[in-house]
Amino acid sequence: MGQAPTFAEEEKLWAQGYRLIAGIDEVGRGPLAGPVVAAAVILPRESWPSWVYLLRDSKQLSPQSREFLFECIRDDGIPFGVGFVSHEVIDERGIAAASRLAMRYAVEGLPVPPDFLLIDYVRLPRVHLPQRSITNGDGLSFSIAAASIVAKVSRDRLMLELDREYPGYGLAQHKGYGTPGHLEVLQRLGPCALHRRTFAPVQAVISETHREWQRIFCRDVRQP
Repeated sequence: MGQAPTFAEEEKLWAQGYRLIAGIDEVGRGPLAGPVVAAAVILPRESWPSWVYLLRDSKQLSPQSREFLFECIRDDGIPFGVGFVSHEVIDERGIAAASRLAMRYAVEGLPVPPDFLLIDYVRLPRVHLPQRSITNGDGLSFSIAAASIVAKVSRDRLMLELDREYPGYGLAQHKGYGTPGHLEVLQRLGPCALHRRTFAPVQAVISETHREWQRIFCRDVRQP
């Protein structure tokens, strides 16, 4: 399962008087289709459930383990918020800005306001709360690891639903990431409404389709 996170960062802040510390992480920066999703999770200061020690960076866990831990977080009433930012906004603003926006939505979605943010890698200048950016935070902090799991499961579940709306693209399998199978079907079917038009593989298919239509048009025009 990889090296376990700890409560080291949280304990420093608890010692300073902070009580509601939210770990924040996002998933979905790299896919060619679908939204970017972020989560914010506030783990308890004490009386930690036994499942807390199973938390890891979501990339280190199997889908079954992620689902199990997500259900533990939800069923034990752990405060969390989730933020979704669409592919349209990603194309309009860029993936970095869209990721920060999803994180802000996640914080705003918390049922209780946090008094400190522990964020994986980035800072949120538009969120006026004390915060700390931690490189590889999802592998170091239990709170950020919990957020990575909530974000990953939330996005995967959404992609399963979208697979039914956009059949034939394999969204349920690759979740929008640029796997060989996804690239093959993208080339064959062209982009669907969920694809990020500003991402290079999608742009390439759109450009090739445009060139093909130009060739057909020019050929038809030349015909007597």
